[in-house]
Amino acid sequence: MNEEPVDTDAERLHAERAREGDEALGRALALVRFLRVHCPWDAKQTPETLRPYLLEEAHEVADAIRSHDDEGLAGELGDLLLNVAFQIVLAEERGAFGAAGVVEALEAKMEARHPHVYGDAEAPPDWESLKAAERQARTEARGEPESAESAGTDPFAGVSAGLDPLSRAARVQERMAALGFDWPDLAGPLEKVREEAAELERAARTSDAPPRPRRIGEAGARVVDEVGDLLFSVVNVSRLAGAHPANALLGAIEKFERRCRRMIEVAEARGIAWRGAELETLDAVWDEIKAEE
Repeated sequence: MNEEPVDTDAERLHAERAREGDEALGRALALVRFLRVHCPWDAKQTPETLRPYLLEEAHEVADAIRSHDDEGLAGELGDLLLNVAFQIVLAEERGAFGAAGVVEALEAKMEARHPHVYGDAEAPPDWESLKAAERQARTEARGEPESAESAGTDPFAGVSAGLDPLSRAARVQERMAALGFDWPDLAGPLEKVREEAAELERAARTSDAPPRPRRIGEAGARVVDEVGDLLFSVVNVSRLAGAHPANALLGAIEKFERRCRRMIEVAEARGIAWRGAELETLDAVWDEIKAEE
């Protein structure tokens, strides 16, 4: 097994924060090892077969956090921990690395990223520059031939293709911002949003499809392209305003759902057949709901 030796020169500074019970996390590894021996299903799993479950559990953890459900969060974190433990045990079995290697790599990475905590730096390092240096070091350590990524000419190297589109848009914008390709303030991206909205309006007007509300998937290629540009520009505004676009959109979705439920409740209380009501009628109730909030 390719384990790195433990640094014995000095205790890790954060070791003093260890608490009784922390070793319980190690029991997750023992649990997986036990299941690999005694359960046919667990015995035949591979990193690839477990990947969908890992992603699913991560989303369920995020949902529990979003809903402030501490009881549910404990259970979902357990499910996620099981998946992490499974990947470590599988790596042990193929001689790649073990739990100690994972934790030591984590410690080394965090110490390098926090020279203002573990060293004598006065301020945190520039995040994007630090990440670029880490990617370069990994490439050199693997002895890979020079490519756009290893030469440092690909600014998007390492951005996960599995990120949700809003998060990925923000990450690629951050990468270019770190290279100086960015707006100085909100004025520029806000104007870009207006520009993209106008282009979408023109594209929609010149579309061959009849002017009616469409179902998702019915838009032509030009409209789809302009919608993408508009969304990307809105992400830029969100980023420069200091808000994560995915979190901001989640908040807007939840607010919309809450107001819709309240609108329906008020409409039914007033005897309004809301399913077939005129938009103006529902819009008036909607404005009341907004005023309530």
